[in-house]
Amino acid sequence: MTVTDEHGRPEPPVDGDELATLTGFLDYQRATLAWKCRGLDSAGLNATVGASTMTLGGLLKHLAFVEDDWFTRSLFDRERSAPWNDVDWAADNDWDWHSATDDTPEHLFALWEEAVARSRTNLAEALTYGGLDQPAKRTWPDGRAPSVRWILTHMIEEYARHNGHADLLRESVDGSTGE
Repeated sequence: MTVTDEHGRPEPPVDGDELATLTGFLDYQRATLAWKCRGLDSAGLNATVGASTMTLGGLLKHLAFVEDDWFTRSLFDRERSAPWNDVDWAADNDWDWHSATDDTPEHLFALWEEAVARSRTNLAEALTYGGLDQPAKRTWPDGRAPSVRWILTHMIEEYARHNGHADLLRESVDGSTGE
């Protein structure tokens, strides 16, 4: 049984095995991002703080890209899918951040939710071939390949870092605070 907190976030298991603990913390961080972005219109998702150009909408789109990049491209060495495969990344390495201002809240949430669903499916597929120690199919330029464990841990770090940004951005929009 999954226990959720007052914001609908699934609590990571306190006595789970390594995989359950890692995926539990990743799902908790994913749900934190959803909580921070939920209920906002386009203006709210496009609000910035101070000199930064970062937005909650940009966070949703960036993390959708990161989900696909790690759990599809890196894990299986599969080509990028739409919309990522049509981007001239050399011309705008931050396209995921910048282009979010043109997207509706519904589109941004759908893009992110679909990426998360694909990531879960791809992780389950990878685990049918081996455990957390298995290397990703796509190697880094130096020939090394991160393990599935490394990818999961990196994704927890990626969300945790950006959820700190989301805290500040959401508070600037409507004063909402919390964790």
